[in-house]
Amino acid sequence: MELLSPVGNMDMLHAAIQGGCDAVYIGMKDFGARKYATNFTKEEIKEATLICHLYGVRIYITLNTVIKDNEVSSFLDLVDYLYHIGVDAFIMQDFGMICMVLEMYPDMEVHASTQFNNSSLRTIQLLKDLGVKRVVLSREISLDDIKKIDIDIEKEVFVHGALCISYSGNCLFSSMLGNRSGNRGECTGCCRLPYTLYKNSQFVKSGYLLSTKELNTSSKFSELLDASIDSFKIEGRMKSREYVYFVTRLYRRLIDGESYTKEDIDILSILYNREFTLGHLFSSSIVNAKTSNHIGLKVGRVMQVTKDKLKIQLDHPLHQEDGIRFFKSGYGMNINFLYNKNHLLVREAEDICYIKNNVHLKELDDVYLTSSKYLSKVMESNVKRRIPIKIEFSAKIGSLAVLKISDFKREVCVYGDVVEKAKSTPITENDILKKLGKIKESVYKIIESAIHIDSNIFIPIHILNVMRREGIEKLNKKRCEVKRNMKKNPIFPLLDVKVTNYNTIVIENEEELAQVLSYKRIYTSNFSLFNKYKEKLNIYYIEKRNIFDKEIHDRSLVGEYCYSKNSISDYSMNVTNIYSVYYLLKLGYTCITLSVELSDVEVKMLIEDFYQKFKFYPNVEVVCRDKIELMLIKGNILDVKENEKYFLLDHKKRKFDVFFDDEFTHILNFEVINRENIDKCNKRYNFKYLK
Repeated sequence: MELLSPVGNMDMLHAAIQGGCDAVYIGMKDFGARKYATNFTKEEIKEATLICHLYGVRIYITLNTVIKDNEVSSFLDLVDYLYHIGVDAFIMQDFGMICMVLEMYPDMEVHASTQFNNSSLRTIQLLKDLGVKRVVLSREISLDDIKKIDIDIEKEVFVHGALCISYSGNCLFSSMLGNRSGNRGECTGCCRLPYTLYKNSQFVKSGYLLSTKELNTSSKFSELLDASIDSFKIEGRMKSREYVYFVTRLYRRLIDGESYTKEDIDILSILYNREFTLGHLFSSSIVNAKTSNHIGLKVGRVMQVTKDKLKIQLDHPLHQEDGIRFFKSGYGMNINFLYNKNHLLVREAEDICYIKNNVHLKELDDVYLTSSKYLSKVMESNVKRRIPIKIEFSAKIGSLAVLKISDFKREVCVYGDVVEKAKSTPITENDILKKLGKIKESVYKIIESAIHIDSNIFIPIHILNVMRREGIEKLNKKRCEVKRNMKKNPIFPLLDVKVTNYNTIVIENEEELAQVLSYKRIYTSNFSLFNKYKEKLNIYYIEKRNIFDKEIHDRSLVGEYCYSKNSISDYSMNVTNIYSVYYLLKLGYTCITLSVELSDVEVKMLIEDFYQKFKFYPNVEVVCRDKIELMLIKGNILDVKENEKYFLLDHKKRKFDVFFDDEFTHILNFEVINRENIDKCNKRYNFKYLK
């Protein structure tokens, strides 16, 4: 079982490795779902790949955004570079690019990102059939459902860190409100803002109603170990190196059969904590409406307040340079000067202490530790990770000295000079072992050794040093060696596609149906209505998406990737380039709805670029007038009732309609998208309207 750690910079990479990870995931400056993390340059990724492989750690690159057509060339250039420097896998979201990479690099591992929305058996089966090696399962899938996945594909599961309130890949909040797409790594964290819920215009509640707690499965981790999960993933590429180290170290110990302690939970609370939850894995509550900030660990209480100083009763040690927050006031500060109960300057306090009142606190308050300089020092002082090796040295008079070094998977061999008989003091086995054992500057530790020498021999010490250095260098090179040379050109056979150009509409009942019979294609989420008229009208059923084991009906509007007969893909599939359109048509979809995140100009360019590439026009649809769904959320997280009108009000007084459908909470945009003037003279696409 693999422990997969997050890495946002080189310091975090070393922290993850020293913490005991088996693999890391890293983002580049472009095409990753954490655009505002530090991320890596090409040169840094090359160095990181060598470091990882030296330690026997796998390295996965996050290329998990949707790709627009003007980016495809640079995207594939980056893929080619990463392929040849030997990274172990790509974590991807874009369907067209997944298909392209699988065709072009058949020996390259592709993992389907959680952004791909891997929420159902039908999606997982499709990915398996395409050749995807691993699925990063949606955080909404329960442990019971994970155990039901009998598809021969690797399963990766988030076990710790921040959660999204919406299904990943199904959140358009940042995009519709701020023109910064979560599907392109630009999430603005709209879910972390305060909202007020109203029912029929009457106040219900307010707070951080969409803000999630932090996932922490350490208390139930033994159950995850029994669930045939291949990779346990930690979230946190934008957190600290201390976070990466300590969280990695904890889950390494849990995988290796150890138990967690109270001290472990305290450390997790200090590092990052919005309250902890077991998440959807164990059907736990995930919302913390009180705060969206890091809370920390409660360490004491202010007993006395003066203008200059605060007196604190501690129940947990406090150190100079620690960061603290006062709970009620929300004020935070770093402790530059720490005094004990005798008002003497100290580096650590454990009972009564005094600090300067730099935040002008005016009342008694609880004290929370939000960052710890002490933990940084603990991390630096811990024993470094070493790779076990075996050395074997042979020296026979008249023959070349031979040194073999093995990491128990690979072996290298180096030769010295011809061994001579000693003229005075002979070299001993201990002398040889001592010189060959000087490898502290390397990543190795010797756990087995064998010395085979004739008696009364002479070997110059500098020769042993040269052989040792050469052997270590050869083993380093062999551990980092990756052979790649399977690039192929993709083939695009002509598809038999019938292009339509007419308006479509969404309706819910017979009354509405009677008014829209002039529309060539009709969509409804009313299954009885669909069943009644499917033989008479060109009516399509709007499938609920993200249902774990539900089958898809013939002739449907489908919002997630799967096999679907005579169906149309909805805008929630985030189609932004000609290759996603092509491969979906090849898969059997009759019409492709383009992403609502494409501008009018980008829509027109996509259609013309498609024709230039494939020599026929695609059958695509554009959402022309609709209230776009901003979030799809598992469960009734706002406790709304059916047949009542609810809305969320944000700090700008914008109203977002909310409803629950027995499975999911839906949040709609505050305004109706309107692109009826998207150049109707160009009859290359259909127009979809709200009822």
